[in-house]
Amino acid sequence: MAKKQQEIHETESIPWTPIEGSPGIYEKVLNEDPETGSVTRLLKFDPGVRTTDVLVHDFVEEIWVIEGELTDTRQNLELKKNYYGYRHPGMEHGPYYTKNGAMTFEIRNYGKP
Repeated sequence: MAKKQQEIHETESIPWTPIEGSPGIYEKVLNEDPETGSVTRLLKFDPGVRTTDVLVHDFVEEIWVIEGELTDTRQNLELKKNYYGYRHPGMEHGPYYTKNGAMTFEIRNYGKP
């Protein structure tokens, strides 16, 4: 299976759902492949959210900050609106803090980078 083919459509009716174990962080899944775990989503951080984990994934991750700012506190790197990143599997990132909140667009794909 793969992500489903979709014509361009509205997304307001797709609900924001809380990320389990991450208070103040929500996702809006735009498309996903339930067999592989590949997903395209929006991620929203409430103002003042602070995470504690260093993240390392087994998938390729693309991220674009579309609103607000996030700070990778371990790297002392501020990710501002319109910043973009492409992470290969195994790349460490986080933990994060956002003073005013943020929203990111993310694509996660399993397979070769």
